[in-house]
Amino acid sequence: MSSAQPSVSNIRNPERIQKNVWKSILIEADRACRAQPVISSFFHCNVLSHSSFREAISFYLASRLASSTLSAMSWQSVFHQAFADEPDIIQQMLNDLLAHYHRDAACDEYIVPLLYYKGFHAVQSYRIAHWLWRHDRKTLALYLQHRISRLFDVDIHPAAVLGSGIMLDHATGIVIGETSVIDDDVSILHGVTLGGSGSTKCNRHPKIGRGVLLSAGAKLLGDITVGEGAKVGSGSLVLGDVKPYVTVAGVPAKVVGSARIKMPSLEMNHNIEEE
Repeated sequence: MSSAQPSVSNIRNPERIQKNVWKSILIEADRACRAQPVISSFFHCNVLSHSSFREAISFYLASRLASSTLSAMSWQSVFHQAFADEPDIIQQMLNDLLAHYHRDAACDEYIVPLLYYKGFHAVQSYRIAHWLWRHDRKTLALYLQHRISRLFDVDIHPAAVLGSGIMLDHATGIVIGETSVIDDDVSILHGVTLGGSGSTKCNRHPKIGRGVLLSAGAKLLGDITVGEGAKVGSGSLVLGDVKPYVTVAGVPAKVVGSARIKMPSLEMNHNIEEE
């Protein structure tokens, strides 16, 4: 992928983009119905019967999160409360969808992450859990964290702070702890842990800068900072701060090169560049 692809910071006229993306999703759903009539009801139920991206994503995620404890209708009500109180959540969700579309070479339609990518589903469900947490509805937020973990194999504490344009690629086994902070335009591969160090109630989880790429299986532990535009190699163990625009790898991780571009998260190149 090219480093010229859009990031959150250079998106202009978000309302127009949201309408255009939704229009494309409707076209893709209609095309899928004609190509595979046997599952046309799936696309009608989850996309074509809705009037907007907001309505579709709340309906679909509510149906995924539903259980005998809490119905889909109840979850939809929670989603709508969050959207009404904080409309920016919708734009964050759209930015996450665009992140998958532009960074994942296997994603050639907008509808693909919306309906099929559990990393996308986990982050959008987390956004509602985070809203609940900040509004002192912590019991429901923790229950939602539990549902996300069971359904999507992604464990994000509702108190963690995630920016916009976040992509969890494949997503299986990702853990993001309570005091973690992730800036905009970050890409995280499966098996990554942002874990705590210590048992005291304090800042004990990593802080990830804008444009960072965390490769598969990387473990980052403690109240450390990974600087903007850095890259962490697969299977690395990071126990200390990482400077901006460098590549670290190994156990324990050490600097092995420098990033060729300012935002490696957009390019998704996991090679190690020598200094």
